[in-house]
Amino acid sequence: MKIAFQASNANHAQEAIKHLAALYGNVALEDADVIVALGGDGFMLQMLHDEMNTGRLVYGMNRGTIGFLMNDYDDNDLLGRIEAAVENTIHPLEMKAVNTHGDEFTALAINEVSLLRQSYQAAKIKVYVDEKPRLEELICDGVMVATPAGSTAYNLSAHGPILPLDARLLAMTPVSPFRPRRWRGALLQDNAHVTFEIAEPDKRPVNAVADHLEVKSVTRVEICQSENNTTRILTDSSHSWNDRILAEQFAY
Repeated sequence: MKIAFQASNANHAQEAIKHLAALYGNVALEDADVIVALGGDGFMLQMLHDEMNTGRLVYGMNRGTIGFLMNDYDDNDLLGRIEAAVENTIHPLEMKAVNTHGDEFTALAINEVSLLRQSYQAAKIKVYVDEKPRLEELICDGVMVATPAGSTAYNLSAHGPILPLDARLLAMTPVSPFRPRRWRGALLQDNAHVTFEIAEPDKRPVNAVADHLEVKSVTRVEICQSENNTTRILTDSSHSWNDRILAEQFAY
């Protein structure tokens, strides 16, 4: 097994990559069977984007803060852990956004696509699912569509549901909704096509974010699951991703 180690700029991660490379060797990315990512969730997310459609597996070890996407750090029997790990294939969301100048942007999101108000004015958003209007006017600080992989990230902080990784669902979750006051979001099939139209975009500007990419002053955002793009992540068999998601639901 040929391993390429990649590390964030954090001191713990930089120390770990030197230590592990000395123990197991460190090949170039293009020659690797598996990439071992050392850092936190943000670094892992970036690695999963970088390895989109390469077919290479990414195995993370936590050298960051929370590390929900990561496995525990341990320098013992790394090859055995990787061989026994569970593979998860992730289909990201695809975002198509149009801004107030008519410019079009596309981006992929492993965690979520979120819309957020840009100013002190609350956003006014019309919500379509599969081209059918579902909310004529959502007044809020923002709204997002999250994947199962991203359901424990920003989605959970906004009181959205936690989704098992193999659930064929997406979570649509509002951020500080004002009207409808009691609306808490919706669960959608993963093949749903979501469209957000921004009302009064000049008076109430809204930004759209797909993981790391932000588009300012959008007027329309379309979101669907991408079937043509995949990224692959490995989790320890003793602590699989579904185990982590289940545990998170009882962690209160």
